[in-house]
Amino acid sequence: MPIPMPTRPRRPQTLQGWTLLSLRPRGQHGSLRVAASRHGARTLALSPFTIAPMTDQGHRNALEQALAADITVWTSPNAVHAAAALQALHARPGQPWLAVGSGTRRALQRAGIAARAPSRMDSEGLLAMPELQDVRARSIGLITAPGGRGMLAPSLTERGARVVRANVYARHPIPFTPRALDALDEALATPQRILLVLSSQDALEQLLNAGPADRQVALAAIAVVAASQRLADIARAAGFQRITVATSATPSALLQAAASAFV
Repeated sequence: MPIPMPTRPRRPQTLQGWTLLSLRPRGQHGSLRVAASRHGARTLALSPFTIAPMTDQGHRNALEQALAADITVWTSPNAVHAAAALQALHARPGQPWLAVGSGTRRALQRAGIAARAPSRMDSEGLLAMPELQDVRARSIGLITAPGGRGMLAPSLTERGARVVRANVYARHPIPFTPRALDALDEALATPQRILLVLSSQDALEQLLNAGPADRQVALAAIAVVAASQRLADIARAAGFQRITVATSATPSALLQAAASAFV
C-alpha cells in the first residue's frame, strides 16, 4: 500500500482581507503581487511612472566610461537591464561591482556578473560597504537614472572619489488611470486595511498630488511599510502615522514587516 506523501502546512495568510497598494513602475508589480498573495492580500496597482532606456550615443558613451571605472555601483535592477541592453557587461579582474540590494545583485548575476550587495539594502548600507571606504583618488562608475539615489554621488565625492555617472534609463511620470483611482477610492472606504508599500519618494509625491482633499485625508489613515528609514521619515512628514520599516526592499521582507507591525 503506497505511503502518502507528507503535505506541507499552509502558511498562515497574515494579511487576509488587506489591500496592498503598489506604486511600482508600469509593468513591474508582479513580485509584489506574488508576495501579497502569499500573505492573503490583494494588490491594487497604481503606476506613477513608466521606465524608458536612454539609448542615444551620449548615454552610451557615459556608460562605457562608467564601466571603465575602478569600481562600479548599480542602483536598481532597471539600471542593470538598461545597461545590458546597451552593451555586454564584463567585469575586469579585481574590479568590484556593487549593487544597492539583492534584487539588483540578482539582475547582475543573470547578466553574468558576480556582484556584492549590503545587508542594509539602501544608500546608507551601500556607502557602508568596505569597498567604498578608502576611495580617495579612485574612480567610481555610478549606473543609475536621473534623480535616483541622490546621496550617493555627493557622499562619494566627499570621500575623495571621482564619480563617473551614467544615466541609462529614465522614469517618465504618467497619470494614474481613472479606473485605478476609482478602485483606490473604493478601497479607502476601509483605510485601516490598506497597506502602502513605499520604495520611492517620487512615487509617494505623485500619489499625494492625485485627487481631492477627502482622498488625501483617507490616505493618511492607511498603513505604510517603508523600504528605508529615510522613506519612513518622509512618510511621517507627509502626515502618515502607521509606519514601519522593513529590513530590506525585497517584497518578502516588506510584507513580513507589515504583517508583524499591523496584524
